[in-house]
Amino acid sequence: MYYLSEVITNKIEAFLGKDIVEVQAVSGGDINEARLISTQDGATYFVKVNSGANSLPLFRTELRGLALLHQHAPKQLYVPRILTAEDAGDAAFLLLEYIQKGMVTPGFWDNFGRGLAELHRATNTRFGLDHSNFIGRLPQSNDPHATWPEFYTRRRLLPQGKLAYENSLFDLKDMQHLERLCKRLGDIYPVESPALIHGDLWNGNYLIHQNGKAVLIDPSVSYSHREMDLAMSRLFGGFPAEFYAAYNEQFALTPGWEERLPIGQLYYLLVHLNMFGTGYLAGVRRIIRQF
Repeated sequence: MYYLSEVITNKIEAFLGKDIVEVQAVSGGDINEARLISTQDGATYFVKVNSGANSLPLFRTELRGLALLHQHAPKQLYVPRILTAEDAGDAAFLLLEYIQKGMVTPGFWDNFGRGLAELHRATNTRFGLDHSNFIGRLPQSNDPHATWPEFYTRRRLLPQGKLAYENSLFDLKDMQHLERLCKRLGDIYPVESPALIHGDLWNGNYLIHQNGKAVLIDPSVSYSHREMDLAMSRLFGGFPAEFYAAYNEQFALTPGWEERLPIGQLYYLLVHLNMFGTGYLAGVRRIIRQF
């Protein structure tokens, strides 16, 4: 039986009103420890634990992001039921529904693409969100702006570029080139309404439910340009072609979207540069030079 601290165990048992009888280790990504817990009545739950400085804010914003996705998710998508996020001594935990995983079935990618397209129809008056959150373990400001180029410049690209520069991962020329690219964003991106995006949609942030639906996990939500989710989905291997074809059929993308994807990927590569180091610098520089 794997370990779960006494403080966390007591808080979960108090919240659920029943005893934990088994704890198993499961994959929790690069940032958190994760556990599958079973209770006396045979129910199972997923627990993420983090002891970092921002652990409780990180989990609480993840909870809010899942709640927003749950509110707007179409029938093709599934969002785990959220239970609680709490402080637990020198750590914090997030308690969620445990997803029994299924297998890819015929039509899965088509339904996933159509579902994401429908999620992106949820809109707002401005780009941003009513609260800031995190991308990975890095803070992410969502202070609102009227236009996508302004929001992407001030709340995404320049903050990550500045962080890379301060950490000596970027040199002055890199920063100047990034600023020059930001000034061109209004000529590159088509004008669209803000769309509710998952915000970190790569191969590791969806599951397959036993009911055959795609399950959205670990979001970094905001109202942004919808091409951001497509950009991230293509960054580390990509999804099958039928996913993008179904998306485009459901909610047509402006011509040239595939050529623009590297600009959306630039933000995520800058995040990886700041989290994991210079292995991502060449990719960042290649995109900046390209545009």
